[in-house]
Amino acid sequence: MSNITLYATRPAFGLPDSSPFVMKTEVQLQMAGLAYDKVASIPPQAPNGKLPYLVDGEETISDSTFIRAHIERRYGVDLDASLDARQRAEAWAIERLLEDHLYFALVWFRWIDPGNFAKGPSQFASGATEVEREQMRRLLQDRKQADLRAQGIGRHAPDQIATLGERSIDALAQLLGDRRHLMGEASSGVDATAFAMLAGVSTPFFDTPLRRVVEARPNLVDYVERMMRQYFPLHAWVAGTQPAPA
Repeated sequence: MSNITLYATRPAFGLPDSSPFVMKTEVQLQMAGLAYDKVASIPPQAPNGKLPYLVDGEETISDSTFIRAHIERRYGVDLDASLDARQRAEAWAIERLLEDHLYFALVWFRWIDPGNFAKGPSQFASGATEVEREQMRRLLQDRKQADLRAQGIGRHAPDQIATLGERSIDALAQLLGDRRHLMGEASSGVDATAFAMLAGVSTPFFDTPLRRVVEARPNLVDYVERMMRQYFPLHAWVAGTQPAPA
């Protein structure tokens, strides 16, 4: 049994984990060469109400960014060892583009779009009694809508949200170009974030304009497929097919 336990969500929506932040952390743990156990959890059980969180011996670390900082510090690894100072700054800016912008567009089309919500996140309430189920589903969606409105993206019309998301995706495609990884031929920590977010956007489980934007950029499609084979080799990822509902 490993000393490290990653508390995560579960495989869903055609993805190894329903949360891009969990997938990011799993990839970074693998990049660091660390063994870990993965335990399914739910956000209310997490120390700060969000997943993932990590338990490493006596320490509990919440948030994927702080988890990365912990494993680099504690185990003497540098996921950005191949980068110079400017590239490290650029990698951080890309992470913010992904986590503080594209992620929220992803969430809107997954949680607020009626068809996608019905087939996807609404199923998180399936274990409740029939009486409680619809109330729980409304509560889940209302909370997410409030989060998105507070963040700002939820104040826009769907086509405007799609436009904002497309700009982030196109920027990522331009930055990647014909390289194997975002910052060059060698992988770095930001690749975990980019892969996880792009996989979340492009899963065939959901029909969204953002997915179609990714599908129109072959370098991003190849990037996701390549990373999926490397870090989740047992996961059946076939772009353009419709996996069974989670």
